[in-house]
Amino acid sequence: MEIRILHLLEGAKQAQGLTVVIDVFRAFSLACYLADKNPLDIIPVSDIDLAYKLKSDHPDYILIGERGERVPEGFDYGNSPTHILNQDFFKKTIIHTTSAGTQGLVNAIGADNCITGSFVNADAIIRYINNENPEIVSLVCMGYSMIHPSEEDTFCAEYIKAKLEGKDFNYVQAKEIIRNTSAIRLFNPENQDFSPSSDFDLCLDLGKFSFVLKAEKENNLLHLKKIEV
Repeated sequence: MEIRILHLLEGAKQAQGLTVVIDVFRAFSLACYLADKNPLDIIPVSDIDLAYKLKSDHPDYILIGERGERVPEGFDYGNSPTHILNQDFFKKTIIHTTSAGTQGLVNAIGADNCITGSFVNADAIIRYINNENPEIVSLVCMGYSMIHPSEEDTFCAEYIKAKLEGKDFNYVQAKEIIRNTSAIRLFNPENQDFSPSSDFDLCLDLGKFSFVLKAEKENNLLHLKKIEV
């Protein structure tokens, strides 16, 4: 098994084999919290205009996501796990669009098999990869708005790689580094409306979920399929 760690949009475009598109803060942590509430469908899209069109065509759909971390106009929720934690999404269809994670999924066109990546389901991801036993694994770190690599996504890729290779990984140390680097913005009082500090622990709750989210294309749209592992 050859394990490759790639970065940002170009990394997504270069991904091959079984591809894990990683966005810890916060798209694919949020996606797991949403999937755990048993919605009818989660549709990740890159184009915000497409998100608006889908909502216009289907007023019962729920718009979730961000641009510049903020909640876009007309959206039902932002990209915060905190804000959806006590909401009911049972049998609802969710449209999810973000500045990094969903962009990576849509652009990973060379992947044989594509799943989302985050710490909250990292152990399920490792089990899934071991079960599939692919020749190539691409771990794509989407970083901050696809502008520059971020500590949390890189550490998530390194954690998955280490565990697949039977090596140790100091998660406690990694979490502390993340807290004092890329997560600082989550603790900024000015950001609490859209990036609450509670998202830090929710996104770094290692191994909370026992499923992976596989992106499958149907009718020119991606859909996240929940697979227990």
